[in-house]
Formats: sequence, C-alpha cells, structure tokens
Amino acid sequence: MSKTVIEHVLSRLQDVGIRDVFGVAGDFAFPIDDAVVNSKAVRWVGSSNELNAAYAADGYARIHGTAALCTTYGVGELSAINGIAGAYAEKLPIFHLVGMPASRTQAGRRPVHHTLGNGEFELFYKMAEPVVCAKTIMTPENCAEETERLIAAALYHRQPVYMAFPTDYAIAPVIGSAQPRPEPKSDPGALAAACSAILAALSKAETACVLPGYLLSRVGLNAQARDLITTSNLPFATMLWDKSVLDETIPQYVGMYDGALMNEDVRAFVEGRDLVIGIGAMLTDFNSGSFTAKIERSKSISIQHHSVRVGEALFNSVEMKDVLVELVKRIERKSIMNAPKPQGLGRPVGKPGDPITVDYLYARWESMLKEGDVLVTETGTSSMGLAFAKMPKGSTFHNETLWGSIGWATPAAFGAALASPGKRLILITGDGSHQLTAQEVGQFHRFGLKPIIFVLNNDGYLIERLLCKDPESSYNDVARWHYHKLPEALGCDGWMTTRVTTCGELDEAIRSAESCGTGVYVEVVTDKYAASPLAQKLHESLATLYA
Repeated sequence: MSKTVIEHVLSRLQDVGIRDVFGVAGDFAFPIDDAVVNSKAVRWVGSSNELNAAYAADGYARIHGTAALCTTYGVGELSAINGIAGAYAEKLPIFHLVGMPASRTQAGRRPVHHTLGNGEFELFYKMAEPVVCAKTIMTPENCAEETERLIAAALYHRQPVYMAFPTDYAIAPVIGSAQPRPEPKSDPGALAAACSAILAALSKAETACVLPGYLLSRVGLNAQARDLITTSNLPFATMLWDKSVLDETIPQYVGMYDGALMNEDVRAFVEGRDLVIGIGAMLTDFNSGSFTAKIERSKSISIQHHSVRVGEALFNSVEMKDVLVELVKRIERKSIMNAPKPQGLGRPVGKPGDPITVDYLYARWESMLKEGDVLVTETGTSSMGLAFAKMPKGSTFHNETLWGSIGWATPAAFGAALASPGKRLILITGDGSHQLTAQEVGQFHRFGLKPIIFVLNNDGYLIERLLCKDPESSYNDVARWHYHKLPEALGCDGWMTTRVTTCGELDEAIRSAESCGTGVYVEVVTDKYAASPLAQKLHESLATLYA
C-alpha cells in the first residue's frame, strides 16, 4: 500500500536526519501531528508556544544540522515566523510543516476559524516567502517531486523551507515517485581557477591569517577548516558570530577580533596582514565592532558556501568543501610571526562578601567551563561578556548574533540540549530576555534534561539602557520576578535552585551545580549597570550620536 502524503514526507525527512519534530498541536495540523506521534522513527516534542518551538528547532539545528517544526494554519505559523526568520538569517535548515484547511474548504472560500474570514487561504503562505528559501502546498500529485525539491533547497541554502498540507491531502495516498536530487558539485574549471588564485595570493603574501566563520558549522566543515589551519600553520582569529567554530585550544588561535572596540593586539595583527582569508565569515555590525574593522578588499579572500572571491575576482559554482579539500593538498606551510596569544578573562576579582561585579562574574563563568560543554548565551550583555572567554577543547559557544531576537536563548538551549544529550549544557540569559520565553524551562525537566541555567538579574534591559538615549526610560524596565522560584512552578521537581547576590554565594552555587546531578537554575543579581566591557564599548561608541 502506498504511503500517505505526510507519511512520505516524514520518511524522507528521516532519511536526511530528522529525528524530532517541535511544535504545538492544532486541528488543521492533526494529520501531521498524528503521523509524527505514530511514527517509530520521529519523536513529537511539544512546546509551550509556536515561537518557542521555532527557537528550539533553531537550537537543535545548530547542533544536529537540520530540524523540523510543525504548526497549525494562520495563528500557529504566524506565531512561529519570527523564529523562522532568525533561522533564515543565520543559515539553519528547518522544515516547517504547516497544517491547512481541507482543499474543499479552500475551494468553497468558506469563512472558517484561523482565517481572516475573507475566503483567501494563501495569505499566510505568501507571508512566509521572504523568510524561507523554498515553499510549496503539498498535494498527492506533486508530493514526491516537491519533497525532493524542498529537501535539496534546504540543504543547498542551509535555510528553512515551508511545506503546507491541506488536511485531506495530508492523508491521501501519494501519486507518483521521484528520486533524491544529487548534491551540487563544483565546476572543475572554476574550482581549479579559484584554488590557483588563492594559492597565488598566498605565495605573494609574506603574512596572512584566517577568519573562520559561522558557516563552517552550518555546513559541517569544521574538520576540513581545521585541517587547512594545521597543514598551513596559518594563524586565525574569530569574530563574535563565529566564536568556537574552530577549537580555541589550537596553537594557531590568536584570539577574538572585534575591530577597534576590543583586543587591540588582535586588531593590529589581523589588519596588519598582507592577506586575510575569510572562510564562511561575514562582517556584520556585531562581528566588525560596529563596522570599525578595516580589512581591505584587495588584500582579502572570501571562501563562501558556493563561491570564492579573491580580491576583486569572483568564482561561482565552487563548493566550499571542494576548495578546502583541494587547498589542504596543495597549500604550503607558513611561519607565524609575532602573533598575539589569546588571554581569556583572567582570574575572578572579588572577595566572598562582595556584591557580584563584572570583574568577578564573567571570569568565574569562564573558569567553570569544561571540555565538550555546549554554552548558549542570550543576545545582550551576557553574550558580549562571554565572547572573550577562552573556550575549552571541544566546547561550543552559541548566540543569535545576526538576528538578535531577545528570548531566543532559553528555547534554543532546550533544542540544543535535546540534540546533544550526552553533553553538559549551560544557558546564560538575562532577566528581560527570559521573561519572553521562560515557559520552556519546564521542557528540560519534562524530557529528562539537566541543564545549568543562569539568569542574570540586573533589573531590566541593560543592553538597551546602554544603547538608547535615556537609560532610565521606563521602556527598559521589566516586572520584578522571583526568578529562582520559576522552576518549581514549571514542574522542575528536584532541581537545585538558588538566588545569589555575592561573589561567595555565586562560587558556592557553581560548585554545587557541578556536583548535584540535577537540573540547576541560578538567579544572579548584579547592579543595574554592571555591563561587560564590550557592551560598555558599544555604549561609548554610540554616545557621540546623542551628544
């Protein structure tokens, strides 16, 4: 007997590695929900709301490579669209499965619930278009071909796709078949020309360095980039979005590059090279120190997913993997001259009875990091403070640096924890961000996960206080929750929970967290304006705008 439309789609998603589907149930999505629950290979992961589900899928995809999300028509998919937009911006392939009203209901233009009552049923399908790389409405006739087209698009672009299922079509038998589309290959001539141009530029340069980027982890080429670094002995620095994409314990690592805002020795080193090679990196505002990075285009190379630029010369139809593999075969070993050494944050500064300061907090967090940790940090002062911590071997740093939607980190950490159950997950978020999505804390316990969660309580939106004209404006205030009491209310029975206000209390909480064997939730109270150095630098750089 042939598979139904949704059974076929799920089976193909299983083939590309999907093992969990995040979402919120809804009547138009019941055929999808039922198929997931009845599957022996895919697990349903119910979320507190659709936005949280999208954020969780985002976090999952950062670890696992791909993810899936299911929402109902209209109200569900629109709730999730912000999370999908973030995944689109940050290159994460998420398969968004949307349940639609039945085809006969649509044909009759009937005014059913979850619609605008005007008989138009493709409005939300059209709304999704800017934040997905491909979309379709599944029918029995097009299902086989469209499934292959959307899988190929998601993996090629590393971005979300939108798959809508009218309720009656979802459970109808598939008509026809289709073969998986082959992975793209480099044009041999363009590949040879690009690699020759890169090697020629390197041979002319007395000094060079590499800026490995976030895209390496999205396409799973971290190992190939590391091989290039170790073979060539080229030094490398990373920018905020790209932190830990290559292991920071590699001898060739020189530290974090953030333009003129931080780490002057790294800035001088990178910008003083004859050649700078970017591999999947992008000079965004946060990556470039508010565009203070000065890298001449004529003295730079950019190796991207499907193209290479050497100076002003552009080579298309060239795959990043093929370039890295070829370069490892042919590249000459360089000598590193006068390279800085990554410093980290140093020792925590403070006495046990002192209030928790920036000088103590971030250094103490750095000292607790261990090999293989998964660290998820929220957009704001916490991520900016930890960006300059030195990560242990095999540990990874995750932040939504480009899209920067506050509230992302808590559900994303849940998704990341599901994708890496054997690793220790540490979530560090702020009080303002946490209030958007705190419900998802309960999901950790529900699925047997034991994260270590720190909520930085500085009485409001500190990063906004630093960036706006009037830091005391009421729009930067939030309700004063008793954060450390949330886990109990959210069903996290047996967790270690505490509130700390001094350096000694924080130190004790961390030591207890590392040995208690349960989920951990620590509310960390600091002064309202206890800003990490990078956040303070951003404040100073913007101050002239309001002078």
